[in-house]
Amino acid sequence: MENLKLNDLLKKAKDAFQKNDLKTAGLFLNDIIEQNPNATEAFFLLANVFHVRGELGKAIKAFQRVLELDPHHTDASISLSVIYNDIGRYEDAKNIFEKANSQVKNTQQQGLADPHLNRKFSLKHYEMAEMYAAYGRIDEALFEYNKAATLDPDNLEIRIKVAKAYTKKGFSSKAFEELKRLKNEQPGYMPARIALGLLYYGNGNIIEAQAEWQNVLSREPEHAEASMYVGLSKSATETTIQM
Repeated sequence: MENLKLNDLLKKAKDAFQKNDLKTAGLFLNDIIEQNPNATEAFFLLANVFHVRGELGKAIKAFQRVLELDPHHTDASISLSVIYNDIGRYEDAKNIFEKANSQVKNTQQQGLADPHLNRKFSLKHYEMAEMYAAYGRIDEALFEYNKAATLDPDNLEIRIKVAKAYTKKGFSSKAFEELKRLKNEQPGYMPARIALGLLYYGNGNIIEAQAEWQNVLSREPEHAEASMYVGLSKSATETTIQM
């Protein structure tokens, strides 16, 4: 009977959290934890409540409590790693992330890949790649972008980032290869054609660039970005467009 009551409270807390009623969610969760100090799921949701509120110290303690109760709680590890990264505790973030990543790899080797977790790890690798790219560390950025793309192949934007990183390194042929492959695999993905046009333009291939942007406009006549680039490319000798 007690478990039924606690499950009902947890359901109410989740409903309140989804409605962004954080105060109510917190009240339900604290009630659960008072009755069961080992309620892992309640601590995890409470940690997310604190995180959304910006109460990072409390969020860290709650996520740590989750990991005390369940050292293999990967979502808690990832969330804690993200907070540490946000507040500049990069070494702590890296250590927790690598430990969680290792646990996921072991699970995958047993044939139990989890797409939800893969997307979470992909996002983390993507964030790390963006940070490396911002500081001009392109080799590390490429490494992280490729990890992110492997973990979440549906996130096509990452592959454009890979091409841009190759361009920054001066590897135009690799950038072309990446974007052409993406365009062929996903012909309806307009950002790939826009990026390929910019790459052509940057290499002085104005006609090829215009062809890519015109192709976008033939599919989406109101595409503002493609229309802008076509207009700018008509005065190519006076204008430089950055990829």
